[in-house]
Amino acid sequence: MTAQQAHPQAPGARLPGTGPGRRPEQAAVPAAVPALPAARGPLSGAVARTLAAGPPPGAARDVTGTGHAAGAAVRRARDADPYGEDLQLALHTCFELHYRGFAGVDPDWEWDPGLLRLRGAMEERFLSALRRDVADGGAPADGGGAGGSGARGCGDRGGADVDGALGELLTEPAGARGVTHHLRDEGEWWQLREHAALRSVYHLKEADPHAWVVPRLRGRAKTALVAVEHDEFGGGRPEMIHQGLYAGLLDDLGLDSSYGAHVGAAPAVMLATVNMMSLFGLRRSLRGALVGHFAAAEITTAPAARRMARALERLGAGPRARLFYTEHIEADAVHEQVLRHDVIGGLLEDEPGLAADVVFGVRATGLLEDRLAAHLLGSWLRRPPRSALRRPLPDSPAGPAAGGAAGPVAGSAAGE
Repeated sequence: MTAQQAHPQAPGARLPGTGPGRRPEQAAVPAAVPALPAARGPLSGAVARTLAAGPPPGAARDVTGTGHAAGAAVRRARDADPYGEDLQLALHTCFELHYRGFAGVDPDWEWDPGLLRLRGAMEERFLSALRRDVADGGAPADGGGAGGSGARGCGDRGGADVDGALGELLTEPAGARGVTHHLRDEGEWWQLREHAALRSVYHLKEADPHAWVVPRLRGRAKTALVAVEHDEFGGGRPEMIHQGLYAGLLDDLGLDSSYGAHVGAAPAVMLATVNMMSLFGLRRSLRGALVGHFAAAEITTAPAARRMARALERLGAGPRARLFYTEHIEADAVHEQVLRHDVIGGLLEDEPGLAADVVFGVRATGLLEDRLAAHLLGSWLRRPPRSALRRPLPDSPAGPAAGGAAGPVAGSAAGE
């Protein structure tokens, strides 16, 4: 039974040539280049206007930041809510120039010195908040919304105990009730679709942010990480690239599977999880944090994927939707071992001083995933329920008026 048969109310619009009749091996990653997202405040508005104005001015441009407009933008970034809609969308827009870019935007903006200076100020604001909140054990930043319950083990501080930080993720707390538990047991069709739309912000570029760290590793760590990435990119089989499998999942759920299609609907709590990956990947100084993040993600993926596969089956989703998660159940169980023993083990043999950075990557991942889970469950479990998206899907209830993050439901557990 396909998702459309089980849920005739689900929107039937699909991209040309897609649908439940296609075999998984026919799926491909959509080649579309996204449009610039609509601004959510002065920072994201300034970035969008700059990129839409034409090619960068070139070497003749004053990039010292002493000009009134440039200086004002940098000062605004330094004072912005580090987890807020405006800064997170502006960061996402800047980072996306390193991936596929935007329709009508000159690719040379990727390395424009003036834009990089503004991005650097936003990165520092975000990174400082992550470091502070990880050290505080997951407390929310000023104005940043609700923190999670710590179900993923944010811990009381950062520290340098890598084995301890990873060990906390290997055993799920008794009575844990995260997003995938909810979807498996009692989630509704519209909630499943919202979850899929939000996660597409990452999964349509799955494993791309982690590729930045490859030239920054050596020996055993590099060999092992490339082996994991090889699997993520299909193991030599283009039809099995995980990005393409996720596009098939979106097609089966009646959602737009084009790259970047759901960024405009994604609140800051979702954008932050992907911005963290890009930030860690693009800074060589944070190579340990990226490896820690990757390990944390792989450790927690297999059990969450098992729950999602059951949720999809219970709700009558099609085979292409289920394939994405069933593929991850076995693959990520293996990847977890490789990342823990060979990637992290090899990295710390070469550079033992990076242990604290690895722990920071693990903890920061837990912090942001807890915040996202609190937003999802806080939206879905309230009475009456409301959409967790800034722009609700046709079958979703109304969303928050300002498009902001909802607070957590009392007693709800965060984490997937």
